[in-house]
Amino acid sequence: MSDTPVSELSFEQAMAELERVVGQLERGDVALEESIALYERGAELKKRCEAKLKEAEEKVAAITLDGDGNPASLKPVDGL
Repeated sequence: MSDTPVSELSFEQAMAELERVVGQLERGDVALEESIALYERGAELKKRCEAKLKEAEEKVAAITLDGDGNPASLKPVDGL
């Protein structure tokens, strides 16, 4: 488990760590207290991944296309 705050992880870093956390929990080879800490970290990582995906979806939705289907301009997205 990384000591890096979840809020500082990129999507890819958060997803990779979440996969490691899930793997450890599925193997069941960690003590109860560590399992709880892993579960909590995993919940934070999941939330971070969902937020980064939503942010990406909003950016993609903000792209306007011209008549030929080419990107014509970007509409500003509030909060990004």
